[in-house]
Amino acid sequence: MIRRLVEKTGALIEEFFRYAGQLTILFAQTVTCAITPPFSGYRFLWQAKRVGPGSFFISSLVALFVGMIIALQMAYMMLKLSGEIYIPNVIAVSLTRELGPVLTALIVAGRIGAGITAEIGSMVVTEQVDALRAFAINPVRYLVVPRFLALAVMLPVLTVFAVLVGIFGGFLICYYKLGISHIMYWQMVVDSVGLKDIVTGLAKTVFFGMIIALVGCFEGLHVRGGADGVGRSTTLSVVRSFIMIIMFDCFFTFIFYFLFNA
Repeated sequence: MIRRLVEKTGALIEEFFRYAGQLTILFAQTVTCAITPPFSGYRFLWQAKRVGPGSFFISSLVALFVGMIIALQMAYMMLKLSGEIYIPNVIAVSLTRELGPVLTALIVAGRIGAGITAEIGSMVVTEQVDALRAFAINPVRYLVVPRFLALAVMLPVLTVFAVLVGIFGGFLICYYKLGISHIMYWQMVVDSVGLKDIVTGLAKTVFFGMIIALVGCFEGLHVRGGADGVGRSTTLSVVRSFIMIIMFDCFFTFIFYFLFNA
């Protein structure tokens, strides 16, 4: 039993490093194609429209309710301590640094990442990707680069709107339920959020967008087994994107903590 446990653990570790290596190779190929001609602005704009306006409503709606939930949950303890005046600080900082970027990335990963995998996977199953290679068209340049750039650019934009809407959701609770004046609320928000909070929050979203694009495209390009394979790859894409987003969020939080508090 111990031997089987060791073998299984070793196989999982080997699979992890193999997967990380394959993603790194795809990342290098994508960056190389992105910075070398020919360039196609049309495909980038089409994907940016799909990621940005297409995901704006759901990400903003989730952020609105999250901001309201934070205000309500904080009110339990803060009212006992007579510290409800500090609730705007907590809402603004938590949304700007953590909740806004992470929740937006998870929503986009579930919506756009799954769509990317299903779309490219269907092209692989129907041999459209092979047709691109037959016409001497690089699939990475044609399929991966526009999605990679669109997610890296549009995810920070979606995060900015999500944070603002989330802070507004907290304002609704603080103003109508806790009796905090609107002038006081917005003054506390402005005073509590610094440049480092904005930089750390938005910097992470760029990498989150890259992760979503790379994982979605990689799983789509490696679909095997027809329609069933498309479904399996789509599920793997969402799960692995979620895991990697949380892992990299923890990593960047450590980096920024020691960078700004050294």
